[in-house]
Amino acid sequence: MNSHVEQLIEMALSEDIGAGDVTSQYFVPEEKMVRACMLVKAEGVVAGLEIARYVFEKLDSAVETELLVESGTKVPAMTRVMEIRGSARSVLTAERVALNFAQRLSGVASLTAEFVGLADNNSVGVLDTRKTTPGWRHLEKAAVVAGGGVNHRMGLYDRVMVKDNHLVAENRLEALQNGILEFKNDHPKLEVELEADTLGQVREFLELEGVDYILLDNMSLQQLREAVALRNERGDGKLPKLEASGGVSKETIAEIARTGVDFISVGALTHSAVALDISLEFV
Repeated sequence: MNSHVEQLIEMALSEDIGAGDVTSQYFVPEEKMVRACMLVKAEGVVAGLEIARYVFEKLDSAVETELLVESGTKVPAMTRVMEIRGSARSVLTAERVALNFAQRLSGVASLTAEFVGLADNNSVGVLDTRKTTPGWRHLEKAAVVAGGGVNHRMGLYDRVMVKDNHLVAENRLEALQNGILEFKNDHPKLEVELEADTLGQVREFLELEGVDYILLDNMSLQQLREAVALRNERGDGKLPKLEASGGVSKETIAEIARTGVDFISVGALTHSAVALDISLEFV
């Protein structure tokens, strides 16, 4: 478990429990032991079960848990995905925090799987973005992978992404090329992506050295096809990968996937996912 995620779980437990679970303390016998199951009540792709398991064990190391399915598994409604055994007080106190993680992350995985299925193209990667819940990025991006998606950059530190606002600040191609070469010299293992709003920019960016990706922002289907053709016409050396972004929905992703782009980024995977319905039931 990564230290950031451990801190997040500790914060979530502290936020919920505060000075103590007064309901369990006064209305549940201290010696009472229970067996419970985590039940997925709607069809979906489960994710974050390892996090939910850790919540129970973090609260009380004597609580025993067993995962009945792996994260990334698509399950039908009314599927038991985890068993929990231990003190009734501990199980009840950890219940909501564990469910919050499992529900949210399973919602992200389920929506990702839906978009991947609608794209219906194994040659196209469905990407997430940085539009994540503050503090939850590593967890939500792991849920995207569980749903069959692909992670874009994790943050500002692991890929250059020159967007339109950066180009407003400095829009000379010579300066852009110099910046790319200087970056590559200092960080040879990191990649460079440039955002193009027009086909004219695509043509210019294809002439630059060291460009790994070109983001095609809010382009029509015809423009996407033309951008792919421009890229493929080069045929010399390493060609930049093309990422379509903007205006991507469940209704449009299949047509976008057929244009020949390599990736499609979908902010909705993390900013608009609805939590999967999961409950804790005592057996």
